Amino acid sequence: MYQKRIHNRLPVAREGIPFILTGIGLTSIPLILDWKVVAILFAVLTLFTIYFFRDPDRTPAHEEKAVLTPADGKVISIEKLNGDNHFEDTAIKISIFMSIFSAHINRIPIRGRITQLYYHPGKFFSANRDKASLHNEYNTVTLETDNRKKIVLVQIAGLIARRIVCWVKKGDYVEAGQRFGLIRFGSRLEVYLPPDSTLTVTKGGKVKAGQTVIGYLT
Repeated sequence: MYQKRIHNRLPVAREGIPFILTGIGLTSIPLILDWKVVAILFAVLTLFTIYFFRDPDRTPAHEEKAVLTPADGKVISIEKLNGDNHFEDTAIKISIFMSIFSAHINRIPIRGRITQLYYHPGKFFSANRDKASLHNEYNTVTLETDNRKKIVLVQIAGLIARRIVCWVKKGDYVEAGQRFGLIRFGSRLEVYLPPDSTLTVTKGGKVKAGQTVIGYLT
């Protein structure tokens, strides 16, 4: 049975609340001591933390067989592969780089069922470098659509990001646009599509999670 889309009633991701409260506390202390410059510095950092963990509502497209981007950011590469560590079959891999200014909530690209999850601890190279895909900390989410098409999502930690969060479980039925996780402080997300998919994005394009269509399944 398909789940209702997870709705966060807060304007920020819950995982960001401890960082925001810490920032508020660090801002309050120099304010009390009348250290205005220090207070302003901590206030700016706190505001940026709130901005980073923002969780905007998005209305997903309802086009048949449309695949939505699971992440905000910039498309840094599109490759046709004959299999690699994340996808054993022929596939099209789309890599999306999320800077520290991107909204970092990750979303389900198309309706389906989660068939496999795999977490791999690793290093923390810059997420826009190719070797980050293999050597960094990553989490793989495999999704099977209603038409039995397989899509693989790979959350990859970056140079600053040290924590991948995933809210779905194996066996979950999920909807397009549903929130499924986030990566803290700069990262990368890769999408593996069937080789006969029709792409609607190009390298260098900007995308928004849950809204931008990156391709169509056959």
